Amino acid sequence: AACLAAGADVVVTGRVTDAALVTGPAQWHFGWGPQEYDRLAGAVVAGHILECGTQATGGNYAFFRDHDPALLRRPGFPVAELHDDGSCVITKHPGTGGLVDVGTVTAQLLYETAGARYAGPDATARLDTVRLTREAPDRVRIEGVRGEAPPPTLKAGLSRLGGFRNEVVFVLTGLDVEAKAALVRDQIEDAFARGGSRPAEVRWDLVRTDRPDAATEETASALLRLVVRDPGPEAVGRTLTGAAIELALASYPGFHVTAPPAKGSPYGVFETVYVDAAEVPHTAVLPDGTRQGIPVPARTRVLEPVPEPELPEPPAGGPVRRVPLGRIAGARSGDKGGDANVGVWVRTEEEWRWLVHALTVERFRALLPETADLPVVRHVLPNLRALNFTVAGILGEGVASQARFDPQAKALGEWLRSREVDVPEGLL
Repeated sequence: AACLAAGADVVVTGRVTDAALVTGPAQWHFGWGPQEYDRLAGAVVAGHILECGTQATGGNYAFFRDHDPALLRRPGFPVAELHDDGSCVITKHPGTGGLVDVGTVTAQLLYETAGARYAGPDATARLDTVRLTREAPDRVRIEGVRGEAPPPTLKAGLSRLGGFRNEVVFVLTGLDVEAKAALVRDQIEDAFARGGSRPAEVRWDLVRTDRPDAATEETASALLRLVVRDPGPEAVGRTLTGAAIELALASYPGFHVTAPPAKGSPYGVFETVYVDAAEVPHTAVLPDGTRQGIPVPARTRVLEPVPEPELPEPPAGGPVRRVPLGRIAGARSGDKGGDANVGVWVRTEEEWRWLVHALTVERFRALLPETADLPVVRHVLPNLRALNFTVAGILGEGVASQARFDPQAKALGEWLRSREVDVPEGLL
């Protein structure tokens, strides 16, 4: 904001929040003070919706089948019309593809967030106060956003060498898939033992992509994925690749792999740390070269969980039908380091009364067994008719370590939507 006020056309920054691309220009344009938290929070929400581009205009949208495929072929970019009171309208350029409706905006609001408090360096936005209204086709008004003083700390990222990893994917075709997997697994484990260098972490995953009496070889095949990690390169290198190559003529019938075994490769780990805001100098270099120090916030508020709001009455009992959750609920999921979030929302008050009582943490864990032994927290956002689940540690040390099949949890929500639950027939 200080650089724009001094006449800058382009501001080059270091690492800033995604929403800063909206909050900075808005603070300059409207002349907001540093403690006008509601206005600043409104800009934070607008920035969060814009930050992933076409994810707010129909891209990656759970209810894409409700719309003409031609409309979604090339979604246009979203636009936020921001007002002095912090409210805004999310829209897109006329004549571009995609769509903007309450659902597309809700999905993006839930993306890579957690609880009701969404912290930024200028203000903390209360996502539980956001109100969305369809104003016209491709126009959604956002208002009612309340803000609070920012936390006393800033989030910083640390990158370090996590170690070395390697991967081999064995293809198991036709009959006796489980027995074939057991044989090659025993052979590899024996090679580790004989080589005296078993990697620190060894993970086997059998993915049953095969079908009985398949019409093609590919659909008759399952995949056995072996991923190894170790602090040093030796344990994930020659011992593994040598064993995989030597077994080509000495293992299960039909032995082959998806790609030739390669040398192990290093992987990085990105970690989040928090530092006192006063310890991070914030300096604006103006167009004339003047260096202007930006003071730290005069008021701060430590982040605390928001108590769960009072829940609506559950729907009356009646006949139910077992269907995929996604018949009535949308979802969007993403990653934050080694954690994932899954936002789930519905489109009517009747559906909300059912969802908020039906999708508990216990039910969530039962539907997604990979989360059964992990910390899961549910956040309730009634204004959005949404639940946001955070799952700690499901992504291991983060995307670069590739701890699971979907290392950024992009499809975790779609897996949840595919799971079958008992839904009142009146909602279908």
